[in-house]
Amino acid sequence: MKCMIDIMIRTQVQFPDPLYRRLKEIAEQQEWSLSEVMRKAAEHFVERFPPPVVNRGGWQFPTLDCGGDFLVDPALTCAEADAIAQRGDA
Repeated sequence: MKCMIDIMIRTQVQFPDPLYRRLKEIAEQQEWSLSEVMRKAAEHFVERFPPPVVNRGGWQFPTLDCGGDFLVDPALTCAEADAIAQRGDA
């Protein structure tokens, strides 16, 4: 079992009174602290915005999804595309 320790940052947040009261009601109904309600709400919100994927390995030629169970590297399709163009099918 892996043990993880999360460091908590204390912050101050201001809410309109009706929203604050509703959050307090939820905390009481669920028998949670207000802090726990806020953490759960923030976690739920953050899940809706996944972090952007950063490619640190340099630029790579993209692959094409051909709609099957495989991916095709576009560099491998050049010979066939050239053959079709030479036949006049394009």
